[in-house]
Amino acid sequence: MSRLIAALCAGALFGTGLTLAGMVNPLKVLNFLDFAGNWDPSLALVMGGGLLITLVTFRFVLARPAPVLADQFTLPTRLNIDPPLMIGSALFGIGWGLAGYCPGPAVAALSFGTLEPWLFVGAMLAGSFLGKLFTR
Repeated sequence: MSRLIAALCAGALFGTGLTLAGMVNPLKVLNFLDFAGNWDPSLALVMGGGLLITLVTFRFVLARPAPVLADQFTLPTRLNIDPPLMIGSALFGIGWGLAGYCPGPAVAALSFGTLEPWLFVGAMLAGSFLGKLFTR
């Protein structure tokens, strides 16, 4: 139960941070990606802040014998870049550039009650299902 409560609190904190940073606003994201037009560099500060915190704290977290609420760390072991990873990354970037949403901000934007994030999340779930169906 404590793991579920921690996950709920972490998700709420993450969604709040995305909302405060403006990442749930697709127009702000699209302006960040529009280098030749109405470029808004403010999201670079959000990404830089996340990167800085990770660089500072990651070594302390991994120095622990295990996570606080799990028996062991589950870290990726693959080091190679293969075609499915490149195709998936390209599709993610294209979707982000076209819609102005990526999964985290889209889920956070569901609470606004507008139709756009619901359509995006529905398409994202359908794409995930189809991707798994075709890669088996």
